[in-house]
Amino acid sequence: MILVSKKVEVLALGAGPANLALGVAMEEMAADELAEHTVIAEAHGSVAWQRGMLLPWTQSQVSFLKDLVTLRNPRSRFSFVNYLHSVGRLDEFINLGTFTPYRQEISNYLSWVAESLSSVRIAYGKRATEVYPRRTRGGRVEGWETRFTDGTTTESRDVVIGIGREALIPDALADLPDDRVFHSGQYTERIAGVDPASVRRIVVVGGAQSAAELVWAAHQGFPSAETTMIMRSIGLKNYESSKFTNEIFYPSFIDEFHEAGPEARRQLLGEMHLSNYGGLAPAMLDTLYRQRYLERLSGQERLRLLTMTDISAARLDGDEVVLSLTNRRTGLAEELRCDLILLGTGFRGTMPTLVRNLARELGLKDITVDRGYRLHVPDRDGASCYLQGVNEATHGIADSLLSVLASRSGDIVGGMLADRRKAPALVDLA
Repeated sequence: MILVSKKVEVLALGAGPANLALGVAMEEMAADELAEHTVIAEAHGSVAWQRGMLLPWTQSQVSFLKDLVTLRNPRSRFSFVNYLHSVGRLDEFINLGTFTPYRQEISNYLSWVAESLSSVRIAYGKRATEVYPRRTRGGRVEGWETRFTDGTTTESRDVVIGIGREALIPDALADLPDDRVFHSGQYTERIAGVDPASVRRIVVVGGAQSAAELVWAAHQGFPSAETTMIMRSIGLKNYESSKFTNEIFYPSFIDEFHEAGPEARRQLLGEMHLSNYGGLAPAMLDTLYRQRYLERLSGQERLRLLTMTDISAARLDGDEVVLSLTNRRTGLAEELRCDLILLGTGFRGTMPTLVRNLARELGLKDITVDRGYRLHVPDRDGASCYLQGVNEATHGIADSLLSVLASRSGDIVGGMLADRRKAPALVDLA
């Protein structure tokens, strides 16, 4: 039997950058009205950024000024610069001469923010499985009931879903054993249990930044293994990162995108694909090219790239994984044997299962949000559900990135406050 264990005004699912930015905005914009009555539920036992790919040499592709708060409140104590000052590393970072911090440093910053929140609470080890609408006798939605894997539930007036998207596993590889296929989101955790001496051939699937990072990590971490990168594209490409293009990541561009017609939105998303998803950072691209050049020069090649190649099937043959490949240019088929497959295939473009199940409970045909990130719910009676990081179709390609966290959190908190001016709080935490 599942028992109601807690009632809160706002429940945010996931303590990633999106909901940490929300927590900061609450403490700065609505300390009494919201912050003290908000809980962030985090599935893991700690806060980390891109925990599956926290490799020591990886860097963010986004300026440190696009932290959780600066573009909304440059004077905030929760800024990345104040974090560096607090831990005594501001001078060193300035001397490093970069706008893009190492990924580990951003992860440490997020952990510091989580520990610095004074009113918003974070509950760790709370993985949500279902969110249900709570209705009045007249059938109007007045709140939400969220169920967790530990058997508890939490009731809230508002719920903010910021759990990220789900890993994309190619259909051809879906039936392989878990110990043979690691997605990038699991890499650092899963690879720690692999004996480097037991692996002679590694395949990396994908042609963008995460796949390139996996290739380099495998190449360096398994010095006796051959690493083959398989991609459908014609080759590795730089990110599209001109200063003109980067204006699409301005928070102010969200309004322009949201007001655009369907055809214009499709064109913008299509043309901007290389600005985030389809490319590599120049330094990573150069590193891989130079490594392949040096190996060819020495005659000892451990790094291979197979371009314009599809994986049509996969099977186990004893201790080996056998991949069936088709060259998209020539149509020729071949088999490739390997010991381990690493997936840099990104994440599904569909809404997370949790959101889709909630939409079904609400009877929604389409999952859409308004400009303020509020899910369109018919017969809503004061309760709101907000979606973070999954609204590219209506808010632009920056929606899943760090660039708009500060402004988006301000928009959501502003929407919550406006609702409460119309109707007082429904939940008493006393």
